[in-house]
Amino acid sequence: MDLNKLIARVKNILLAPKTEWPVIADEPATVADLYKNYIVILAAIPAVLTFVKLSLIGVSMPFAGTIRIGIGSGLANAIIGYLLGLASIYILALIVDALAPSFGGQKSQIQALKTCTYAYTASWVAGIGLILPLGLSTLLAIAGGIYGIYLLYLGLPHTMKSPQDRSAGYTAVTVILAIVIGFIVSLVVGTVVGVGTMAGLSSSSSSSSDVKFDEDSTLGKLEKYAENMEAAGKKMEAAQKSGDSKAQQDAMAGVMGAVFGGGAVESLAPDRLKPFIPESLGGKPRTNISVERNNAMGMQISEARASFSNESGGSIDLEITDMGSAKGLIGLANFAGVEGEKETATGYEKTYRQDGRIISESWDRSSSYGHYSIVLGERFTVKVQGNAGSINELKAALGEINLAGLERLRGEGVKKQ
Repeated sequence: MDLNKLIARVKNILLAPKTEWPVIADEPATVADLYKNYIVILAAIPAVLTFVKLSLIGVSMPFAGTIRIGIGSGLANAIIGYLLGLASIYILALIVDALAPSFGGQKSQIQALKTCTYAYTASWVAGIGLILPLGLSTLLAIAGGIYGIYLLYLGLPHTMKSPQDRSAGYTAVTVILAIVIGFIVSLVVGTVVGVGTMAGLSSSSSSSSDVKFDEDSTLGKLEKYAENMEAAGKKMEAAQKSGDSKAQQDAMAGVMGAVFGGGAVESLAPDRLKPFIPESLGGKPRTNISVERNNAMGMQISEARASFSNESGGSIDLEITDMGSAKGLIGLANFAGVEGEKETATGYEKTYRQDGRIISESWDRSSSYGHYSIVLGERFTVKVQGNAGSINELKAALGEINLAGLERLRGEGVKKQ
């Protein structure tokens, strides 16, 4: 490992990414080279400093002082997180490679690994901030994540040969998948370390099979999520051994459905979604409409969009989305208790639950512009946004949609596992 070369690469990708990505794309490399000369070193930064923060420095908690976890648990957390992090980079690279044709790119596993490796540089380096106070470390982590997205956007046209005008979509899908993979890694680390810690504190010899959670609780749903992942993985393994391409395709769809927590779901066909778009909304006639169903790696998401306007200049945009196999993300948000409120000098934005549904709304008085959205059946999202006299006008407009009829379709296309 050439330390000077590594430092130069880090410096160049962070400070001059536009000129460094073409160099990266053209240089020869192997999986082993990328791991031993770059990934294993930089990925160790957040792992090591996480251990230092949790076990040596400690975390300051209001009313509780400084809290530290044991050296053993801290090391377990760092080591398991580090190893899973190394694996997750390769998994994400495989997905980036598989997605390439969908965004006009060229498949290449080594180029995909280069893409993920160097795009993650900012986040790895930002891991230095873990030893800083919580507020500063959080800001640095956010900055590293945002800059990593920018690096990914710049790199895809060079490494995966995707057209520049399609790189934004390619980037967005990759980022979503990276978040999901990161969530799973965190879940696994928390589960393994948590079990180990409890084992050290308890002399009980009862097995994990003796522990059951309420299926409607957060832990119960996470337990079910893990079971679905395990089942999907076994089906994928069996399909690969069979050599049946159709079975492998179906198994991949099942894996992706398990990753997103929704199982295998066929989203609504355009002609099933279109009837929920009215001819007029809020007293304004419809001026355009588009309905489509997209498929990537066995996952389907359907979306209907329409605009409504009148001669006075008022306009409302409507979006109806069927999350398909990704509907599990809505379920995760639901039981995770995603709620919040923020006020500014000119308006507000808030997310809350009402009658078991997640609702999000925002309003800006200075521009008389806002949005109002609702989640139905942990699968569909319906959103209206635009200029109006008040947020109540947008709420009334959304109320004109056949929400009950759409919610009744939440089980359509759901395949038995």
